[in-house]
Amino acid sequence: MISNDIGLAAEILKNEDVIGFPTETVYGLAGNIYSTKAVHKIFRIKQRPLHNPLIVHIKQIEDLDTVAIEIPELAKIMAHKFWPGSLTLLLKKHPDVPELITAGHETVAVRIPNHPVALSLLHQLDFPVAAPSANPFGSISPTTPEHVDAYFKDELPLVLNGETCKAGIESTIIGFKGESLVIYRLGAISKEEIENVAGPATLYNKEENTPEAPGMLSKHYAPKVALHLTDNLSESIRKFSDKKIGLLVFRQHREDQNSKYQIVLSPTGSLKEAASKLYAALHELDAMALDIIIAERFPDHDLGKTINDRLERASKR
Repeated sequence: MISNDIGLAAEILKNEDVIGFPTETVYGLAGNIYSTKAVHKIFRIKQRPLHNPLIVHIKQIEDLDTVAIEIPELAKIMAHKFWPGSLTLLLKKHPDVPELITAGHETVAVRIPNHPVALSLLHQLDFPVAAPSANPFGSISPTTPEHVDAYFKDELPLVLNGETCKAGIESTIIGFKGESLVIYRLGAISKEEIENVAGPATLYNKEENTPEAPGMLSKHYAPKVALHLTDNLSESIRKFSDKKIGLLVFRQHREDQNSKYQIVLSPTGSLKEAASKLYAALHELDAMALDIIIAERFPDHDLGKTINDRLERASKR
């Protein structure tokens, strides 16, 4: 059930159940971090491996020390710069944070979402919520309440309506190793934006066995249809000429292809716009009974790095 009733959503969470939860990045499966029942339901219905940690969402910076300890000064600077917003900090966890949330790690991922509905809900709660993306593990992330409802219609008592997610792609996750800043997941805040504030950052965003942060597994964000990522659209179109092809391109419509089966993410060349529309476009193409989706590789800077990261993981089979 898709609903605008924030009070009802709060009551469901207080009763240790799980809801669809809007943020500015993507929709999440939200539950009380201190409720074993709720967190287990998140893992179960999402079919998420228990070794893959969850992100904790808090309502204000003053709550940070309830979930994290020994917070580096640089982390505080980044929080004040980017919160509420699409930046997740990986910090030493507070002893009260359950190991189920952190997958046994001594660190916890935490952020404040920049969405009025999410913040209004969080202010009605006296606990933080865990909220991984509201999709079956490994599939396309949801950016509308309808996406969540289609995935979990029979599993969720409510999907809180926050309309279409503005950023449309997951948060950037950063952590701190000594004096060094580490990016564990590329996201809606670019590496360049991070480095403009914090200085040089090391990218460490792939780990299969014991990921320290969400989004580090190689296969992720994938449509049901096979996805092929290419630097040469014409060559790939020829290679799969016997297939029913869907095209995902940055800014230029391909006149040699049936327009019904291609999506241009940003005719103006805006990487921010392209990132915000990426998952919605993949959902749309995935529903077209195609044989293959051919995606154009994006310029490898700013949010183009994030888009390429998602497409590379979506193309893994």
